[in-house]
Amino acid sequence: MANSLNIKPLINENSISFDSYEKMAEYYFECVDTKPFNAYYERPATLSLLPDINGKKVLDAGCAAGWYSKWLLDNGAKVTAIDFSPHMIEMTRKRIGEQADIRMADLNEPLNFIEDKSIDAIVSSLTLHYIKDWNPVMAEFNRILKPLGSLVLSVHHPFMDFTYFHRENYFLTEIIEDEWDTNIGKVKVQFYRRPLCNIISPIIDAGFITEKLIEPMPTEKFKELHPKIYEKLTRNPQFLFLRARKN
Repeated sequence: MANSLNIKPLINENSISFDSYEKMAEYYFECVDTKPFNAYYERPATLSLLPDINGKKVLDAGCAAGWYSKWLLDNGAKVTAIDFSPHMIEMTRKRIGEQADIRMADLNEPLNFIEDKSIDAIVSSLTLHYIKDWNPVMAEFNRILKPLGSLVLSVHHPFMDFTYFHRENYFLTEIIEDEWDTNIGKVKVQFYRRPLCNIISPIIDAGFITEKLIEPMPTEKFKELHPKIYEKLTRNPQFLFLRARKN
């Protein structure tokens, strides 16, 4: 089971934004379900890539406040949900109770509690840009997936990070610091910016076949709520979405 929520876990030296997500856990639980970038842009695209998960074992890798875990459960999956933030784990339990195997785990570390070839699909929503080196985590994903298992992920689009943050060298993998407006005020968040080759290559090198890569448009609901941002997103991608299959 997960570590006690009263004990701060040992954090991998490459882990970033731990304190930020501890602060934002309740904000995620209360607000992100209907935040347009999540509800009307990221989620429709990620869900469009998912295989049939009814009766399947699915890992929610970076579960945050549990939106995907609940959706997966509602659609018949057997869910293991992990996050490195104890407060996020608390919010996931608040949302879904004990319906899933909910554990505190850092994707910078081996997922030793998951058996080889035991998972049918992995969903990782807007999480992997917090990981510096994708090679170990992709190797772990490959290890725990069954043959022909699916990996579905969303991350920051490399074009967006490079242009929006005015970087000089596209080919670097580097830490970016941003500041988000939340219902508890501004919160500083760090993540890793990287070129497209450093997104795709670790997936291929780990033994996956890339089945689909999409740069979708925001939905009409997004347009209704934020027409100016909608128009910008139709010209400048924010996120990148990918489905890969274990070879």
